Amino acid sequence: MIEDVLLNIILLAACDAYVVTIIFLSGKASKLFGFSGKASRKFLHIMIGNLPFLIPLFTLNSFPLNFPFLVAAPFVLLTFFASPYSPARALNKRLRGLTGMTQEGHQLGLFYYAFSYTVLALFFASRPYIIAAGIMPMAYGDASAAIIGEKYGNTQYRVFTTKSLEGSGAMFLVSFFTLEASLLFFSYLYSLPTQVLTLAAIGVALATTLAEALSPKGFDNVAVPMLGASIFLLISGGI
Repeated sequence: MIEDVLLNIILLAACDAYVVTIIFLSGKASKLFGFSGKASRKFLHIMIGNLPFLIPLFTLNSFPLNFPFLVAAPFVLLTFFASPYSPARALNKRLRGLTGMTQEGHQLGLFYYAFSYTVLALFFASRPYIIAAGIMPMAYGDASAAIIGEKYGNTQYRVFTTKSLEGSGAMFLVSFFTLEASLLFFSYLYSLPTQVLTLAAIGVALATTLAEALSPKGFDNVAVPMLGASIFLLISGGI
């Protein structure tokens, strides 16, 4: 038991170091790589979205020792303190790189993303493929929608915010392919019934694309992960 705890503490520290490194690089991406503010945020979204692939390494992933949850939870506070709503102005200034990305985008977008990740980790750390069903469309699909929509989005529509059919198409396709690949990866670890994976990936991609299109600014960072995980559970029969 002690060896398991030590192993999981080491993995937790490694994951936290990974996230902090990605946050640092995202904050410096405009200077280091010439990224725009939006590209820096999407880089952050994508790279953080890879964490579900590390969750199977944890051997303690349920109450009362849910280490994947412990990886995610501190960043809920961190992203809130980095937002314009932070009650701690001194800390807000220290988080200048993350603060800048937050203020340029949706003011609570990163907080919502961290919150969604944490909730999914709390309930599904022992089944990380469910977390992936929520996070892949947010990490890769939403980033693709923003990039393609900005560059090629000529056919626009508006519900709460202006979107484009080109961006929504990219959201669906990238969400489907990244989730399908993710589920195939997890099927080797958890003996998932592969016959339902493609259907689940299609359903999740469609539902999350609609959620991204219909959500007010920033709220898609909650709606997409939660709906993605829920649709996966519904179609897969709760595996």
